Amino acid sequence: MQIDGGEERPAMEGAAAAASPAAVPPALKPVWVLLEEAAQMKTEGNAFYREKNIRSAVGRYHRALLILRSLDSKVHSTLKGFGPERPALTSEQETFLRNTQVDCFNNLAACLLQRESVDYSRVREYSLRVLEQRPADSKALYRVGVATLELGDAQQAKQYLTQACMVQPNDVNVRRYLQKVEEKLSHELVQEKAMYRGMFASSTKSSSGE
Repeated sequence: MQIDGGEERPAMEGAAAAASPAAVPPALKPVWVLLEEAAQMKTEGNAFYREKNIRSAVGRYHRALLILRSLDSKVHSTLKGFGPERPALTSEQETFLRNTQVDCFNNLAACLLQRESVDYSRVREYSLRVLEQRPADSKALYRVGVATLELGDAQQAKQYLTQACMVQPNDVNVRRYLQKVEEKLSHELVQEKAMYRGMFASSTKSSSGE
């Protein structure tokens, strides 16, 4: 599956470039400059991902998220009284922040799935962050389904993957993992029946021996 977020920029891109903000401390930078920096980090992350340079891509997405965190009204509401407060974001800025944030979480999950040793807990965490903002995001539903399956909860994984299949019914990867889920659930059912048969047989022997 592809990563999220193209080459979009805030409307104030030209002004951001003219301001040359590199030497300015982050706390003093205007909102639009920081949004532009976050967007640039995401774009660089996307380029590294396409080049299969997963480590560098992950680093760029994390940097973008750190910048966005410094602007996030949800974070600031819990830190009132600690340092100078920024003015509230405009609706346009808030939308841009959330979209960039969600793209980065989605792309981080995609990156982690490319690693030799996959941290499925993180994949699940990042994908759930995406679904908080975009409940019908098929990529996030697929990735959280994969991660949940690998973490051992086939029943929950089936719910996520079924939703992903409803959004993208022709996606081969989603269908493949749905099949894996069904196979795992069938196997678990067989094991459960065998366990109960064993318990029943043991109980019967115990009763007849008294």
